[in-house]
Formats: sequence, C-alpha cells, structure tokens
Amino acid sequence: MNRIDATFARLRRQNGKALIAYLTVGFPSVGALPRIVHLLVDEGVDLIELGVPFSDPLADGPTIQAASQWALKHGVTVKRVFESVETLRRRHKDLPLVLMTYYNPVSRFGVKAFCRAAARKGVDGLIVPDLPPEEAEELLKAARPAGLDTIFLAAPTSPPARLKRIARCSSGFIYYVSLTGVTGARASLPGQMQSHVRSIKRMTNLPVCVGFGISRPDQVRRVVQAADGVIIGSALLNLISQSGGNSWKRVAGFVRQLREVCHA
Repeated sequence: MNRIDATFARLRRQNGKALIAYLTVGFPSVGALPRIVHLLVDEGVDLIELGVPFSDPLADGPTIQAASQWALKHGVTVKRVFESVETLRRRHKDLPLVLMTYYNPVSRFGVKAFCRAAARKGVDGLIVPDLPPEEAEELLKAARPAGLDTIFLAAPTSPPARLKRIARCSSGFIYYVSLTGVTGARASLPGQMQSHVRSIKRMTNLPVCVGFGISRPDQVRRVVQAADGVIIGSALLNLISQSGGNSWKRVAGFVRQLREVCHA
C-alpha cells in the first residue's frame, strides 16, 4: 500500500477526511518550504500538493499565478522542485507528496524521465490539470511502472461517460473541481457540489477530494459531508504571503480550524 492509499485508509478507520494543502515550490522561497510543510503537518495536514511553477498556468487564479511567477523569477526549475521533494522526504517518511504540474514541463523534461525522477525523489502522485484522460496514454505508461498515482480532474460539467473514463485513468484519488473557472477563494460554493461528488463516488471506489474556491471552515464542512477530502490552495498562499518573516501564527490557526472540521 502506497502513502496515498495508506493515508486514506487511516482516515477511514478514524472517520476523518483528508486535509490537503497546496503550496507553490519556491514561494515565498525554496528555503521556506520545509519550514512551512513542517508547520502544516504539525497542525494536521494529511497530504501536501506541491505546485511546479509554470509561466502559463491556465487553471490557476491570480494568487497561484503570482506565486508561480515569483518562483520562476527566483530560479525555480523542475530540478529544484525535485530537490525540494528530496529534502522534505528525508524528514517526512510517510507524508504523501503530490506534484501539480502542467504538461509542458513534463514533456520538456521527458515524460518517462520525469516520472522516474519524481518517484526516485519521493513523489507519490501527479496532477496535470491541462492533460485530459483521452490524451494521457504516454503519461500513464510512464507513471504506473514508476509507482506514481495519476490524479485526474473532474468538473461540474463533466458528463457521466467522461467521469467514468476519469475514474478508470485515476489512481490515488479523484480531484473534483468545485466550480467552473480558475482557482481562487470564493464567497460561496455551488449548490450542486455535494450531489455531484456523490454521483462520482457511485462510479468508483477511489476517494474523491474537492478543490478550487474553498477558503473557510463552513465551506470545508459542506465539502466533507460528501467528499473524502478537501484541497486548500489560494487561501493558504494568501495567508503565507501576509505572514512574512517567522510569524506563522495566522497560518497555523487557519489550518488548525480546518483540521478540526476534517478530523471531527
């Protein structure tokens, strides 16, 4: 059983839901990443999603775009992402680490070489938001033998036939995008979110986790009534950007609130 499967199995035994945190590698600095991850894990985050900086992140809103541009400006490359993973893995042996990357960096690196290097450094899974399952054969052939889970995105507009295909191509968990559009904190979530999640869960035994637009404990509570986990990205990055220096109390308090909802 790999680290992702083991984490969801543990949460099922505990009647809890996964709290997943998204961080852009290199924001606010490469050196700050281990400290932030240690803090998040101490406060109860179950899985870390590491964003690979990219110049044209089509699925991301202004917060993650800005973080990605900052990281690129400060010299973060795919190689440095892998080095960061290796550093994190030395301390966090059992923590699931998933890379979120657009397909261009994977293709430029070489699909097979990327998957082998990621697995060797300690990555557990890949999320590639601009790669539809219909075009993912090369990635699947490289990722599975390397031991990497492939996590595909399902949307509110995905028809049943496509959802079934997403479920067949996915491993680890399915990432349900709560709303149409790009990432970023929202004041409210769509009313049909829970029913859509339950429809997907009837098609698969994989966990279904929800991301995009989630920023408050009440929204997390709604999500975990139906889903197996929740992904927090832009709201967390906003807090990190406001904290500065060594002042991480607001970040810790925010994560602690969400953890209490997920692990209630």
